[in-house]
Amino acid sequence: MSLKGAVKHGKKFQNLIHTDPGGLNIMLPILREYLTNKAENTPKNPIGPFTTDAAVYQTPPASGLRVTWMGHSSLLIEIDGKRLLTDPVWSSRASFTQLAGPKRFYPAPLALADLPPLDGILISHDHYDHFDENTIRALAPENIPFYCSLGVGQYLEAWGVAKHLIHEMDWGDVDQLGTDFTITTAPARHFAGRSLGNRNETLWSSFVLKGPKHNVYFGADSGWFDTFYEIGEAYGPFDLTILEIGAYGKYWPDIHMGPANATQAHLALNGKQMMPIHWATFNLAPHAWYEPIEKLLPLADEKQITLFVPEPGLPTEVTGEQLNSGWWKKYR
Repeated sequence: MSLKGAVKHGKKFQNLIHTDPGGLNIMLPILREYLTNKAENTPKNPIGPFTTDAAVYQTPPASGLRVTWMGHSSLLIEIDGKRLLTDPVWSSRASFTQLAGPKRFYPAPLALADLPPLDGILISHDHYDHFDENTIRALAPENIPFYCSLGVGQYLEAWGVAKHLIHEMDWGDVDQLGTDFTITTAPARHFAGRSLGNRNETLWSSFVLKGPKHNVYFGADSGWFDTFYEIGEAYGPFDLTILEIGAYGKYWPDIHMGPANATQAHLALNGKQMMPIHWATFNLAPHAWYEPIEKLLPLADEKQITLFVPEPGLPTEVTGEQLNSGWWKKYR
């Protein structure tokens, strides 16, 4: 079973259900909320630094599945002999300029030059906190295949990635990586565009990573929708679901899930273990930087969800056992 490809109206890709991504109409109330907000959006105490010991990558994970969280949605996933990097953002700011915009709470734990050899890089969509020009330009000479959503290839090519290395994918497309590993794109409920002038002219996606032993869902950015049940039926069960829990707000409920909907998505996907991402790296919403994880913990306990919460930068094996490093607590 597979899901249908995305639909376009004119130049614009469409979500599967009505979705309000927010725009100029909500800028004033959002600004008012930020000005009156007293939550600790940015940590008062410095976080990190975190350091990844690159020597770890010389030894394959005994379980066959190991994840290193580089912050936000950037992960190095080692799965059944393959190494994949997701939505890499190594720059200090998630912005069109490094002079302004959301700034990382801590530097990336591992220099790009120290990454182990990669089999592929996944780009879910073109927003600045998932798709960073400086990082792509640094990685382009390494001749690594890129698997990206429709329309994103134009940027990759402009930033130095060879055309034959760019695999643009529609929802439901499957790319073979070696003889026994597949990368499949699936729908998400979100939006795209690097300015207000080109909104939704590129696609947004989630990814299914399936090897001979493990099956992983990388959710990237998405609001809740019933299609999670269809994805779970078509491609699950998943050994690990990687789902966003941060950057939610009352003025954009359709495009980010928050902890409650993320746990619901995990269950709908038929996941065995859940890794929360998209939190504690950038100030992108009015909630406190630690709020998403602290709301998630009791919800996961209530719903009997096994969590995978490693420390940033620490290569950690996924064994199916509950893992909560609690790393953020010492920075509060």
